Amino acid sequence: MRVAVSGASGLIGRALVSVLRARGDEVLALRRGDAPDPAGTPIFSTNDERAWFDAIDGVDAVVHLAGAPIGERRWNAAVRSSIYASRVVGTRSVVRGLRQLTSPPRVLVCASAIGFYGDRGDEVLTEQSTAGEGFLARVVVDWEAEALRAREVVGRVVLARTGVVLAPDGGVLTRLLPMARLGLAGPFGHGRQFMSPISLVDEVRAIVHAIDTELDGPVNLVGPDPVRNRDFVAVLGRVVSRPAVLPVPAPVLEVVLGSEMARELLLVSQRVEPSVLGASGFAFEHPTVHAALSWAVRDGSLTAAGV
Repeated sequence: MRVAVSGASGLIGRALVSVLRARGDEVLALRRGDAPDPAGTPIFSTNDERAWFDAIDGVDAVVHLAGAPIGERRWNAAVRSSIYASRVVGTRSVVRGLRQLTSPPRVLVCASAIGFYGDRGDEVLTEQSTAGEGFLARVVVDWEAEALRAREVVGRVVLARTGVVLAPDGGVLTRLLPMARLGLAGPFGHGRQFMSPISLVDEVRAIVHAIDTELDGPVNLVGPDPVRNRDFVAVLGRVVSRPAVLPVPAPVLEVVLGSEMARELLLVSQRVEPSVLGASGFAFEHPTVHAALSWAVRDGSLTAAGV
């Protein structure tokens, strides 16, 4: 199978490229030309639209993962604009390219996020749930709308609504794990807000599952074990054999990150279930938060992602 992957230098992209190549697929990486080349994967710079439009003509699948990080810098007007444009305008560019192909792919798997649902308290959220409110929810709604325009030329469009990805070398654990190992981790705010994590292994396996099966439309890429924040950090503490009881008050987070960023990234409550994945027969390698955290902290290999 020939698969084109945008955002191939990111956390999920690197892992996906590795797994696809390991199973024998030909992978074309669509990235900025100055990004590192993983394991000799051919690069087609997104700065040269004509070149990568030509490169992906005839591929079997396109996985579009590109997007500016949402948690690296304090949000201001410029950062919000970058977050929005890199997803909405970037996806518009991809779909424009697909329309120009002589032989378009049979499936587009487009990254999305559970930010779609906004802050929903204890409500159980499935792919049938409505969109929420807030900056990230607005971004995701517009992002998905652009991706769905590809239905004009592509047989299936999968909207991969990803939750909190647990990985040894990126994502939320990059900052949280060092604190946990020092015994300084604790609940964010009151700690009652729900988190919906997924291991990087299961994230990649779910994307490959979306390529290989007949999944279509929104798919929640989260594990089947949503937990409250206080329980998540307690499990992390057990995994690293350190206490995890020092709370970080909401006002402190709002001062450090800004109130909007703190509310939408750390204090938001999203109790999301992987209903579509479950119904499609997908079996999680790490079905519990403890299993996912244990893998990320103690193992971190992608062996289990082999498909």
